[in-house]
Amino acid sequence: MTQPTTAVNTSPEPSGGSPLETWSLDREIVLTRVIAAPRERVFAAFTSPTIGEWFGPHGYGCTTHEFEARVGGRWRFDMFGPAGESWPSRIEFLEIVQDVRIVFDHGSDIDDDPERFRVTLTFDSQQDGKTVLSLRQLHPTVEQRLNGIGFGAVELGGQTLDKLAAFIA
Repeated sequence: MTQPTTAVNTSPEPSGGSPLETWSLDREIVLTRVIAAPRERVFAAFTSPTIGEWFGPHGYGCTTHEFEARVGGRWRFDMFGPAGESWPSRIEFLEIVQDVRIVFDHGSDIDDDPERFRVTLTFDSQQDGKTVLSLRQLHPTVEQRLNGIGFGAVELGGQTLDKLAAFIA
């Protein structure tokens, strides 16, 4: 099993624009995974209402309340943990390029969540029919990124990608 990777940069944050519109390596978490399926199938797993069947780390699940995978659409769901915890969540789709890229904001199910972060998914085909999936989280602050890593975002994100690969298989 390939382990997710993280990128770290100690350079200063670029000036101008909102934190979610500028890119800074010290605010991002990057996960990559090779999935043994064509990119069309991997892409479809993120744009289908069945996303709740695999999304989240091992032992976690989702209850979907609303799902519309289109620019301006959203996925509202509760993620629940093995001990019965529940987190109301929202993904707002910002860009969808069929079989190539999905960009969305992910946060709590509240308007203008100050802790939401931007996610960019890219889907690259390999010659052997597998897909290289890259998942880039861009957090609004360095502190939020570090808190996410401390919480286990890399390991838990890797588990989510494991569940995706098993779901597609």
